[in-house]
Amino acid sequence: MLNVYKAALGPILLAQARWLRRTALRLPEAAGPRKGVEGESDSPGEPLRILVVGDSSAAGVGVSEQAHALAQPVAKLLTARTGKRVAWQLVAKSGVNTREALEFLKHSQLCPADYLVTALGTNDVTSQRRPTQFLHDYVALADMLRGRTGAVGLVVTGLPPLRILPAAPHPLRWYLGRCAIQLDQALREWTEQDSMMRYVSLDWAARPEDMAQDRFHPGPRQYRQWAELVTEKIQSLLAVSESGLAQGS
Repeated sequence: MLNVYKAALGPILLAQARWLRRTALRLPEAAGPRKGVEGESDSPGEPLRILVVGDSSAAGVGVSEQAHALAQPVAKLLTARTGKRVAWQLVAKSGVNTREALEFLKHSQLCPADYLVTALGTNDVTSQRRPTQFLHDYVALADMLRGRTGAVGLVVTGLPPLRILPAAPHPLRWYLGRCAIQLDQALREWTEQDSMMRYVSLDWAARPEDMAQDRFHPGPRQYRQWAELVTEKIQSLLAVSESGLAQGS
């Protein structure tokens, strides 16, 4: 049905998309380190290791510093809640869809990780990739990352609620929102098939007043909420891992 609307509204959608690309405010990726270790150096045991990968939202577009974005705040929260040191790495690039992320990650230097966090999909919507294409590349990306880092768990961020995207006019906003829902549903169903995967919905972020200055990316308050949710999911995966170790000992 969505293809019928696309065909009927095609000229309008194309004109609005071109206007949006031409007029959109371009914000930089958040400044600061993209890897580090949080926690006291004398904390017992090996550090917990996380790798965050994705597009502009993972890169922190919408805030000025990585300390207020996603990866580093997740590491800080995990340290505070587990008492463990947390080694973190961020590998993200603005503008990439999932296939493009897969390609640039193949050539990126990745540290070993216990848990992965992914944030992709918005650019798959804007580049009009089908749900089957999107999910195929997402699965390949997850498999590649697990193989290269040794990660046992994966936290998948769902797509943002593009239906409320204030930077886009109607009917483009409505159309992008419908496309995002399709990709998000595919992601959710996939994560439910694996006990060591978790899905984080972003539907709560449907508050234009909390978004960044470009009216496209998350603002500081939304990044804080996102980091809290990701941290909770990693903790739940950590509990599963520790339970398995206890049963096997």
